Amino acid sequence: MLAISILAGSVGASAQAAVSLQPFAQHVRRIETALSYLGEPLSPEDQGRINAVLGSADEAAAVRLIEQTLDKYVLAVVEINPESRVKVRPGAAKPELVEFGTRIFLVKVINQAGVTSRLVVDSPNSLPVYIQSNNSPEPPSKMTVADVRERWADISFYDKDPVSERLSGLGLEYRILQVYSHERGQRSASISFNVGQGTQDIGFRNEMVVLFDALPAHTVRLRVPDEQGEPSVAAFTIRDGQARLYPNPSKRLAPDLFFKPQIYRADGDKVLLPEGTYTVTCSMGPEYFPVSKQLVVPKGDSGAPIELAFRVPRWINPARYKWYSGDHHVHAAGCSHYQNPSEGVPPETMIRQIQGEKLNVGAVLTWGPCYYHQKRYFSGKDDPNSKHNQLMHYDLEVSGFPSSHAGHLVLLGLVDQDYPGTKRIEDWPTWDLPILHWGAQQGAVVGFAHSGWGLGVKTSELPNYEIPGFDGVGANEYIVDVTYPNAVDFISTMDTPYTWELNIWYHTLNVGFRTRVSGETDFPCITDARVGQGRVYAKVEGPLTYQGWLAAVRSGRSYVSEGRSHLMEFSVNGAEVGAKNGEVRLTRGAKVHVTVKAAAYLDPLGVANRAARHEDLPPDWVVGSPRIAKGNPLLVTPDGALKERPYDEKPYWHIERARIGNTREVPVEVVVNGKVVARKQIVADGRVQDLSFDVPIEHSSWVAVRIPASSHTNPLFVLVDGKPIRASRQSAEWCLAAVNQCWTQKASKISAAELPEAKKAYDHAREVYAQLMRECLQ
Repeated sequence: MLAISILAGSVGASAQAAVSLQPFAQHVRRIETALSYLGEPLSPEDQGRINAVLGSADEAAAVRLIEQTLDKYVLAVVEINPESRVKVRPGAAKPELVEFGTRIFLVKVINQAGVTSRLVVDSPNSLPVYIQSNNSPEPPSKMTVADVRERWADISFYDKDPVSERLSGLGLEYRILQVYSHERGQRSASISFNVGQGTQDIGFRNEMVVLFDALPAHTVRLRVPDEQGEPSVAAFTIRDGQARLYPNPSKRLAPDLFFKPQIYRADGDKVLLPEGTYTVTCSMGPEYFPVSKQLVVPKGDSGAPIELAFRVPRWINPARYKWYSGDHHVHAAGCSHYQNPSEGVPPETMIRQIQGEKLNVGAVLTWGPCYYHQKRYFSGKDDPNSKHNQLMHYDLEVSGFPSSHAGHLVLLGLVDQDYPGTKRIEDWPTWDLPILHWGAQQGAVVGFAHSGWGLGVKTSELPNYEIPGFDGVGANEYIVDVTYPNAVDFISTMDTPYTWELNIWYHTLNVGFRTRVSGETDFPCITDARVGQGRVYAKVEGPLTYQGWLAAVRSGRSYVSEGRSHLMEFSVNGAEVGAKNGEVRLTRGAKVHVTVKAAAYLDPLGVANRAARHEDLPPDWVVGSPRIAKGNPLLVTPDGALKERPYDEKPYWHIERARIGNTREVPVEVVVNGKVVARKQIVADGRVQDLSFDVPIEHSSWVAVRIPASSHTNPLFVLVDGKPIRASRQSAEWCLAAVNQCWTQKASKISAAELPEAKKAYDHAREVYAQLMRECLQ
């Protein structure tokens, strides 16, 4: 209930605030409506008292009675004098709060100046408990544990419909004040009010100190076994009837992340919730169907925890076929993370993200932001928080370094994280090739991050022959580095527009290079919703190890996916992808037999997409709230709202983009040298389906399978008469033009000392592509 006074008397000020009944009554009706929506309505007796006087002939008496009725809910009385100076005094409401909950009060405004600006509330106890990252590698400490302790509250006005953001100008009106407490017991808060710069009254009279008493919240124990009944970790999104998140994001610190709606809890973990009704959604990543339940936390404390149990159904388990999921690009610092009170978050927080999204492997990459603090977690071994089939390993992204302009690099499986001869980030090379060679010398698996940045084009065709700007931090210098043997193992997909990622890959495959693709999220930078939104599924025989998984990524014994479609056991003439150099040998041109196990899940038409509901949603979108979900285009599949988004709008990869018309079907395509040569449609009902195709191969070619904008295998290389792949002279011409364009963008950013070697590398690439132009088919 709305906080009510138990004190005698009134805080009325009718003599100072004469108002007409009609506009005042209309204002009070809006306040009543908003309080009801917020779940803390006026008492029935007070509603009846207000209703009884609205038709009174004595308007002044009616206003006084309404004022007296509302005064018991008032925490603060704000007076704005004729010179617009603001002062405040306590109201009659009992300053009682609840731990981890929000209580509603009224603020009474006596507006002698007729001000119509916003009434602002401030409190040092309501300040953020973190400082978000500015991507500094060594941020100063500007917030202490004592600071965090003092910032126990979240105090704000409710100023959404049906109430106005601004004061109306009436001589008397009320504002709705929301006070959240992160703590229990007595807590003091300094609260001040103003209506703009310079309106505070002298002598701090616009400020008051309130001693609150926060009642304990209820304990809710969460039960969440996996599909085999074993204790597990899951994501939980908890909202009340007003779609407010719990715990309050503004006060979240590790292990909870303030920029995400969900929290991660293990089986048996507890959360604290105040009295109320909640929608709790439990999810475990895109291989599962999220489950929502209603939870009622009763009034009063019985002392015993409330238990809430979930069984989350799984629609597919690629690990059963030895295909293990991984996200090779997640961060514990920078972007959406905070840099104070700690420099990013520790491994104990990151392992919850990985386990809760049911990733088999998560590579946490140290990079520029908070670099000198975070690099202490690198050991060259699996992090001690790893568990069986849920591995976490710290590695490196070369981002925020002098070479970043040429393309961010992902180095996986490093033994030593410090480039030779360097002590600071500033000492590192200013271009990519030396770093790639250094990583490869350690046996690391090396490649480019968020490949599409800098490679944007207007067309959606694949392959296409537009020359991108090469002016970003994606796989830009890849076009040069790939001409050196074993310099680049992979380029990344799944987190930038797929046409931009795949086009450069297709062209370099067409001229005979064998770079593979891997899948990543770049959490929490390109997206801060969840880890594992972009994945690579790598096949590992025997027990899962990080090195075994990386070996499969390097050899291309893998496919990339956003988790809602799968392409397992891809083979050509019985030769499996990534095995035995990924080659199939023919003595002459012939038809080859392509097989793959394909699966995908789309909800039937008319059903909100369960597999998408918890993924790819901006953190401020409501999940599990019917009031808002009806207008959420990501949750509406019949009209193809997501499918019709331009391909360069998020989410870039999603199974909805592959939906065929108004069916539940998606295409499975065989791609030869970048062109679709065969296609079958499958019903995306979650079943694993064995597909086969017979396709002609006339000359040495690469072959892959894809579900457009959802999943893509790595290629098999079909060699005819032992000849290398030289599939397209036009691709070789594109590559040569790309080198020239890349040089125009990167040369000026390479240090003078390194520029001669870089120029040699670019000239080498030009010579390679010129020779390939001569060798390639017209």
